[in-house]
Amino acid sequence: MRKLPALISIATVAVLALAGCSGSPSDNTGAAGIACVDSGTASEAVKVSGKAGAEPKVKFESPLTTKATEVSVVTEGKGDAVKTDDIVELGFSVYNANTGEKMNAGGFGDDLGAPITLAKDSSVFPALMKGVACANYGSRVAVVAPPADAFGETGNEELKVGAEDNIIFVIDVKSEIPPRANGEDQKPEDGFPTVKLAEDGAPTVTIPATDAPTELKTSVLKKGDGATVAEADTVVMHYSGVVWSTGEVFDQTWGKSGPTPISLAAVVPGFAQGLVGQTVGSQVMIAIPPELGYGAEGQPDAGISGTDTIVFVVDILAAG
Repeated sequence: MRKLPALISIATVAVLALAGCSGSPSDNTGAAGIACVDSGTASEAVKVSGKAGAEPKVKFESPLTTKATEVSVVTEGKGDAVKTDDIVELGFSVYNANTGEKMNAGGFGDDLGAPITLAKDSSVFPALMKGVACANYGSRVAVVAPPADAFGETGNEELKVGAEDNIIFVIDVKSEIPPRANGEDQKPEDGFPTVKLAEDGAPTVTIPATDAPTELKTSVLKKGDGATVAEADTVVMHYSGVVWSTGEVFDQTWGKSGPTPISLAAVVPGFAQGLVGQTVGSQVMIAIPPELGYGAEGQPDAGISGTDTIVFVVDILAAG
């Protein structure tokens, strides 16, 4: 479905699979069974200012190092506590604590934040998990992490992170993203595949015994009442893609690491066209003919020929 649309940003780097679980826990346990981490000399040395929701001003003296992850609460949120399996939207600023360099920031103001899932088997950076697991929604926290809880013993050459570099995360715990479309059910339209949802919301798509449509077709299965998706948006979504001619699933997020953020600028044209104008909370079916999909070359490795129409069922969970 995607044209290799990896979101090359710290938001994507933040969900790369890493091992490690260091830190000095308190007696409390937060979401996903993660021990709440105390503040310390390093995290308290990070001075954070600025209005809630806006990108913070961050000051610290480098090099700043710690042997175990430390978490300081900058602002205590008034929302509910983050829970196990919550999909949490984050605003984040990231700094190399050894060099003092700002690495990246995002998710502040009206920008869509980075989603992470607070699951026990999560592949999210341990430092991010520890920063969020014991927070309330609306909180801002400062995290200082050693390599073991961040980029690991190899660092990250692309981001100029050395093997011994500590990392600072300043995190806004913005909101909970629903795990599935929660809009109002709509009457099924004739001529479209049928969809049956599993208990967790995962769709099973059954293709009708009819010819595939030769033009782009969309059908709203659930109508949400959230924001309208715009052409330049990144959308947090669950999706399942099926080849019309075979009924086989060729790509999906269900059963993997959870919903994913995808830029509509990085997908096949029909996919973007089918989502623009839809609303957050909706579940939408999109039938995409070859010329608006993978074209005459298809995607042989995925079982898609140059003449195949493809069908997506998309849960629109957040956009911005």
